[in-house]
Amino acid sequence: MKVLHCSLYNGKPTSTNYLDGTLNNLSCSGTIHNDCKCVCIRHLNMQRSAPVDPTKMGVGKAIAVLTSGGDAQGMNAAVRATVRVGIYTGAKVYFVHEVRTSKHIHIRNKELKGYQGLVDGGDNIGQATWESVSMMLQLGGTVIGSARCQDFRSKEGRAKAACNLVKLGITNLCVIGGDGSLTGANEFRNEWSELLQILLKAGKITAEEAKRSSHLNIVGMVGSIDNDFCGTDMTIGTDSALHRIMEVVDAITTTATSHQRVFILEVMGRHCGYLALVTALACGADWVFIPEMPPTEGWEDHLCRRLTHQRSIGNRLNIIILAEGALDRHGKHITCDIIMNLITKKLSFDTRATILGHVQRGGTPSAFDRILGSRMGVEAVMALLEATPDTPACVVSLSGNMAVRLPLMECVHLTKEVTKAMEEGRFEEAIKLRGKSFEHNWNTYKLLAHVTAPDVKSNINIAIMNVGAPCAGMNAAVRSAVRIGILQGHNMLAVHDGFDGLAHGTIEPMTWGYVGGWTGKGGSNLGTKRSLPTSMIEEISLNITKFNIHALVIIGGFEAFVGGLELVTAREKYEELCIPLVVIPATVSNNIPGSDFSIGADTALNTITTTCDRIKQSAAGTKRRVFLIETMGGYCGYLATMGGLAAGADAAYIYEERFGIRDLETNVEHLLEKMKTTVKRGLILRNEKCNANYTTDFLFSLYSEEGKGVFDCRKNVLGHMQQGGTPTPFDRTFGTKMGAKAVLWLTDKLKECYRHGRIFANTPDSACVLGMKKRAMVFQPLSDLKENTDFEHRIPKTQWWLKLRPILKILAKYKITLDTSETATMEHVINERGTV
Repeated sequence: MKVLHCSLYNGKPTSTNYLDGTLNNLSCSGTIHNDCKCVCIRHLNMQRSAPVDPTKMGVGKAIAVLTSGGDAQGMNAAVRATVRVGIYTGAKVYFVHEVRTSKHIHIRNKELKGYQGLVDGGDNIGQATWESVSMMLQLGGTVIGSARCQDFRSKEGRAKAACNLVKLGITNLCVIGGDGSLTGANEFRNEWSELLQILLKAGKITAEEAKRSSHLNIVGMVGSIDNDFCGTDMTIGTDSALHRIMEVVDAITTTATSHQRVFILEVMGRHCGYLALVTALACGADWVFIPEMPPTEGWEDHLCRRLTHQRSIGNRLNIIILAEGALDRHGKHITCDIIMNLITKKLSFDTRATILGHVQRGGTPSAFDRILGSRMGVEAVMALLEATPDTPACVVSLSGNMAVRLPLMECVHLTKEVTKAMEEGRFEEAIKLRGKSFEHNWNTYKLLAHVTAPDVKSNINIAIMNVGAPCAGMNAAVRSAVRIGILQGHNMLAVHDGFDGLAHGTIEPMTWGYVGGWTGKGGSNLGTKRSLPTSMIEEISLNITKFNIHALVIIGGFEAFVGGLELVTAREKYEELCIPLVVIPATVSNNIPGSDFSIGADTALNTITTTCDRIKQSAAGTKRRVFLIETMGGYCGYLATMGGLAAGADAAYIYEERFGIRDLETNVEHLLEKMKTTVKRGLILRNEKCNANYTTDFLFSLYSEEGKGVFDCRKNVLGHMQQGGTPTPFDRTFGTKMGAKAVLWLTDKLKECYRHGRIFANTPDSACVLGMKKRAMVFQPLSDLKENTDFEHRIPKTQWWLKLRPILKILAKYKITLDTSETATMEHVINERGTV
């Protein structure tokens, strides 16, 4: 979300096949969360090298992992992955624990946190085992603690820390924290040789120990709910914080509507408005205050006019989102009290304020944060073990769908550039430095916040329909498309019940208020069916003429994709169908060709993850129990695989990765061995159509029989609960962005296709799928995607998330190997002006 482009780093090649081969594509379960903060990243320069046995990479090496700074949900997932992958490679892994003494907890100046355990040593640095990180995934905060440490700011304190590491043979340090913590780690690394000399002269280490620990490798992972670090699209904890915020917004919405109130909600973000901006976009707030863009002079009157207008058109609910670090143009803080007093005195509206505070840091991590933490933990270990004395300290980052390694201090420098731009009043530049997606979020919000349609109408009619099974986020896409269309001067038409409604003429106009409050509603307010258009093409063509429809937005699943193709094919016979159309993927199955993500999949994934958490808790209490969970998805194993990663499953059976009786035997033996440890429970996920013969009932019987006397088995079919519920922040914002982008694209396409007083579109690029591909949202012609589609099984022939399967198996302690033959150079982070 913050990285736009990229360039090569002139350092040593580093293997990223663990990310490209197992990790490099992540579920942005998103928000999309596609906010690049760096401005320039070029391509990865992949190279082939001799394969290395990954299970031997860490032999003779030791890694220490610590969490520092403010806690964030998902840190435990990163710790768990670091420990388990480190052990998998043959390395020793150590926790650096928080020190709980009154001597340290009352320090209040800008001290580093999390480093006290390094300084004090002893029992504060303890060796981790595979079992010691069990049941950590679903816990918020950081289990190993994050304590304040003034001692580490002095050279004497850092010398003590170095001594403790040297004595344990630790030359690899993994730091999970914010930019202050990571900067401290880099300083520690830079003066490592000097610290060794100090220790040698003092006789605290031997020459042999100094030689064995001649250099220190540092890798950082950013844990911060503010998402304020340049170089990564999402920091660990941000998505979970958005979950907490949206839970409160949804709860407030009902009471605010009941009493016709204005609610002011203050969220965290002292120097970064990401949480506030995405919240405003996800809930359709009337106003948002962010530090990157203070309101213009006279904002008080403007705000009052907007609230008054909203009431005049019948809206009973008004929400204002405030980032805690919001300022006016004169650098004066804008607070909840200031806004509340303004509204109360000028408008006499009943107004309430809620300051969320640390509730945003609490609770269980979202599925996105668990997967993000796990992926980053894997790559961090590989980066440490591949590092040489010449390799600079790096931070493991997320760029679109890919995990990348970036020079730590370049990212820190660019982060400070944003703060500097804000301090100097260069607000437009601050928005741009946050990244393309942050800028896009801001522009989209500004568009949707305006409720005055243009005076000049376009006389264009755009119809919107939902096709296929319902899913959370569909309504957000419809709302965004309708309002952006109205702002473009178009007439927006609702087609009820999919292609059936288009054939039967159940079509009506939609106004701005028609879609009010739709963002947070699950399901499909328009109604949706799985019917395809082929059998009713003639009726559809007649109604397109009758209602004078000039363009079509189809929001839905695989039926939407196939239906779009059928309409394109029918253009040869029916000229009325020669209109631009766009398909927006929306299905829990995430099986639409042309897009890495579908609206609705993140909500379903979080439902699965939450259910698995409860089941694991039950299994932990009863002991010696294995749960078998069936997920939806048709033939697509996305939900089973990603749900398995997020919940810490022992196995996930999917259609795309064929399995037989030998594989089942291996899984049973794995669980039998697991029951001999202190972790006496098991979790197996099964995609509903992974195998026609190895059904859920069959697997349940197999595990029950083979586990007799050692463990018993239970099964749970999650069913349609995966399609229900309110949309997650990701699905709300993703749907909002997709709907807006689709209508803007159609507006341009209609201009291209206007000839001789009418619309005529018959080229392949006039009927597209709008999808998220790696680092960008792209339009791809439906006809071009046919070749990459398995129509029989309703899935794309290539699916990025399959590369994550090895991580699931490694973290479950299966003995598998990774392809380490592919290497890549580290990337540079460069800002727009070409300086670093």
